[in-house]
Amino acid sequence: MFINSIWALLPPLVAIILALITKEVYSSLFVGIVCGGLLYAEFNPVTALEHVFSDGMIGQLSDPWNVGILIFLVILGSIVILMNRAGGSAAFGRWASLHVKTRMGAQLATVALGVLIFIDDYFNCLTVGSVMRPITDKNRISREKLAYLIDATAAPICIIAPISSWAAAVTGFVEGTNGLALFIRAIPYNLYAFLTIAMMLVLCIGRFDYGPMKKAEEMLRKGKAEANDEKEKKDTDVKDPEALRVSDKGKVIHLVLPILTLIFCCVIGMIYTGGFFEGESFVDAFANSDASVGLVYGSAVALILTILFYLISGVLSFKECMETIPAGFKSMVPAILILTLAWTLKSMTDSLGAGDYVAGLVGQVAENGMVMSFLPAFVFLIGAFLSFATGTSWGTFGLLIPIVVAAFGSDPSNELMIISISACMAGSVCGDHCSPISDTTIMASAGADCVHIRHVSTQLPYALTAAGVSLAGYVLTGFVRNWLITLPLSLALMVGVLLIIKNLGGESPLEKTTQND
Repeated sequence: MFINSIWALLPPLVAIILALITKEVYSSLFVGIVCGGLLYAEFNPVTALEHVFSDGMIGQLSDPWNVGILIFLVILGSIVILMNRAGGSAAFGRWASLHVKTRMGAQLATVALGVLIFIDDYFNCLTVGSVMRPITDKNRISREKLAYLIDATAAPICIIAPISSWAAAVTGFVEGTNGLALFIRAIPYNLYAFLTIAMMLVLCIGRFDYGPMKKAEEMLRKGKAEANDEKEKKDTDVKDPEALRVSDKGKVIHLVLPILTLIFCCVIGMIYTGGFFEGESFVDAFANSDASVGLVYGSAVALILTILFYLISGVLSFKECMETIPAGFKSMVPAILILTLAWTLKSMTDSLGAGDYVAGLVGQVAENGMVMSFLPAFVFLIGAFLSFATGTSWGTFGLLIPIVVAAFGSDPSNELMIISISACMAGSVCGDHCSPISDTTIMASAGADCVHIRHVSTQLPYALTAAGVSLAGYVLTGFVRNWLITLPLSLALMVGVLLIIKNLGGESPLEKTTQND
């Protein structure tokens, strides 16, 4: 009765609506999970209980991919605590204070670092957050704004980088043709990614905000943000209550070298899982890599090398290094809990056939030749909605990309197929960007140390603005079918919309005060 029908979309919608209303994410996710279990069991409480915990939560926590991600988070949390305790973060903050002296400079530096770390979105979120948080705090940038900058340079960058875990995932969903070649050809048509990046630059350089983000910046200016953070996080912040001693011997190299080591080791770990050392080419190894396992290998080796580096340089003792391991785990408990609940909710929607239901709608449209030119816009909307409801971009790729490829007969010369694949990727990233149950959104909140639901509520108007312009761009692209025309026009429209918003009162009082000073 409820399977493979519109009812399958109810559990994630319940969770999302409750989270936005109550501003409490844990209970909202759990209510959505229970709703999904009851629908699946047709309101039999015993069957629903078994489905929620056995098939749902336990099943998700025993999934090798998910376990790998959790291990990676724990190791990465330990590395971040380790760098902080070694004094590397403090030293980098002192160095940056001499070179980054404005709010605009701090925001642009955050964007630049996010663009440089294009290998994986999880890695991007936590690394950029830990490095830039002291700098943005000093320059009076709200944690909500930092979380947005992190989130907007994670998935949007990864989805247009040929060498990334996202590229590997997308190419794995394309059968019957060269997936990586299609991915590269689809990059210029990924309007949401380019428009999101352009939007960040306009907001930073134009020195304005709007919507809830503007309010968050105003609260920071009035000195209220920190008090509100403490009030909202007192029950969920489980970081080590006893602050670890920070070494006074730390230098910038004690932050930069571990990060470079982490990047290098993660890349090696990913291509290792793809068979690079067994004769595969670098590109093929990346396309065939297991990102979850590769990130665990890379981060584990990087953690060991970082500890050895700190011991040899004398900034920390062995005992002090070991104390960071449990502290790193504790720092990731909120993110791990939200991820576990989000994955469980996804399993509920999967069991109800939400993906198959939405994919069927796309297939029906693809069969109608009269509306083929509108297919990219339609695929973008469906991808965004499905990703928003399920909280997963990769799951949306897996459902929609094969349908799009099949609709065009796997003909790589068909430009409309390339555009539709790109629209699927863009819509998936858009929905992921908006969804409070998205793992990338959760990681961005963790990286910025921002209350999760406040990150979601402040980012949503920005993401919807980029989505609206992207939709208009895909309507045009379906008819023009030339990115040399549609991409510049879409970027110009994005800038125009933002300038209109600014003229309507989007300028932040914090920026206005800074300029007057």
